[in-house]
Amino acid sequence: MKEKIEQLLMSGFELKASDIHITVGVPPIMRINGELKKYGTDIVLPEDTEGMAKAIIPENLWEQFKEKGELDFSYGVPGISRFRINAYHQRSCVSLAARVVPTKIPTLEELGMPSILKRIAEKPQGLVLVTGPTGSGKSTTLASMIQYINNNMRKHIVTLEDPIEYLHKHGNSIIDQREVGFDTNNFANGLRAALRQDPDVILVGEMRDLDTIQTAITAAETGHLVLGTLHTSSAPQTINRIIDVFPSSQQTQIRIQLASVLVSVISQRLFPTVDKNGRRGATEILVNNAAVANLIRNEKIHQIISIMQTSKAYGMHTLEMSIKELIQQGIIQREAAEPYLQEKLV
Repeated sequence: MKEKIEQLLMSGFELKASDIHITVGVPPIMRINGELKKYGTDIVLPEDTEGMAKAIIPENLWEQFKEKGELDFSYGVPGISRFRINAYHQRSCVSLAARVVPTKIPTLEELGMPSILKRIAEKPQGLVLVTGPTGSGKSTTLASMIQYINNNMRKHIVTLEDPIEYLHKHGNSIIDQREVGFDTNNFANGLRAALRQDPDVILVGEMRDLDTIQTAITAAETGHLVLGTLHTSSAPQTINRIIDVFPSSQQTQIRIQLASVLVSVISQRLFPTVDKNGRRGATEILVNNAAVANLIRNEKIHQIISIMQTSKAYGMHTLEMSIKELIQQGIIQREAAEPYLQEKLV
């Protein structure tokens, strides 16, 4: 079974799939350039998925998987790639969802990201949030920003991930990568401990709860550059989400803190390219300046969109502006991106 699952993972890597789904009743399914495609015609049986899961789940975690019903873990096929895998139960059967994690970390230029991201990564302290739905490339953007810091600055970088995806090598910086569930119990504990590890930069894989968000804001206030992710679709929604996590009695204080520590919100979404050979990210970028900070403090977050629309000189733009530009440049498919535009292109 180990050979069978590794063959599927290798095929997914070779076909440039972003995800591989193995579920009972259908052949394996691969997401290629955003579209789900069947791989072969052999129907997957319950004994197949259970055998594959058992072959790749670490022995010490098998009982945990059986008890909890789901499990996140990393798996590497030597010489090929690493995979972020979620094993889960559905209708009393085991299913697997594997995300392909390339071994080479792409540069910000290779991702087609705006140059402002380099200036953001050079900031000595503050809070940087990369947001978007699942599968929008947040982890890759963050890995590229960390790699840029690693190559160009002398910093101590601590990452907290669940699970570890991209493997970084020490460059000009030193990088400690900690995996939630193995190296630390949870994000909040790992983040509190990181403050005692003399870090310059802290990456928080996911800001899931009040405790983690509060500690991340404190870390940004105390002289660290903190990078984190949220599952939100726009910059204003991201700010609202952070504030709404806190009890109403604390929200005024959090607005003041956030207005002070926020560096940038980078929202992104992937669209198929015109040549159908890949996907390209459209971005929304908010850079915190005096005007933005004032709106955050005064509960006028809905007005931030108009600042992004008129502050291109600061590196800001909305998702809609980015999509229109990529369509006009002939980079992304018009029909895939147009549903995200409020005003249709003529």
